[in-house]
Amino acid sequence: MKRLLTWLNLLAVMALAALSIVQWRINRQLNLEASRLEQIRIDQATKIAEQEKAIQGYLFDLDDFRHRLSDTESALKETETKLAAATRQIDHLTAETNQLTAERDQLRANLDRWMAAVKERDDALKKAGLTIQQLAAARNDAISKSNEAVTKFNDLVNKYNALVKQGNGK
Repeated sequence: MKRLLTWLNLLAVMALAALSIVQWRINRQLNLEASRLEQIRIDQATKIAEQEKAIQGYLFDLDDFRHRLSDTESALKETETKLAAATRQIDHLTAETNQLTAERDQLRANLDRWMAAVKERDDALKKAGLTIQQLAAARNDAISKSNEAVTKFNDLVNKYNALVKQGNGK
């Protein structure tokens, strides 16, 4: 009988050791996953902060472009006024008329190029805004997944604690 009890005790100790090893592996995997998810969250938060800085820069550039546009428009109006006055005077001087016409055409070409550049900049800002929205959505998805993983981990720990408490009570 004593021998049987010794063998049963040995089997119980081995079962407890195996259970401890299994639990240790599960806890290790959960901790590694939590660490990985936290690193992803940190990386995404860094990216978001960088993108927010970029957005602030884009907004500053946009305001600067608007200011330049208003300056250019006022300069254009001023130039057009001068051109109209010069055109009245140049009716008598054919050589000067050709020169002023060429200047007017150059100003209009410059304005067209500048307006095309502003349009390209606006398109780039729209694309950047869409990219930021997509990254924010991806970040929110990753945070939700992280929160779900933490909730599952907490549930697992609670179940484990209940099992340990139940095992200690018997």
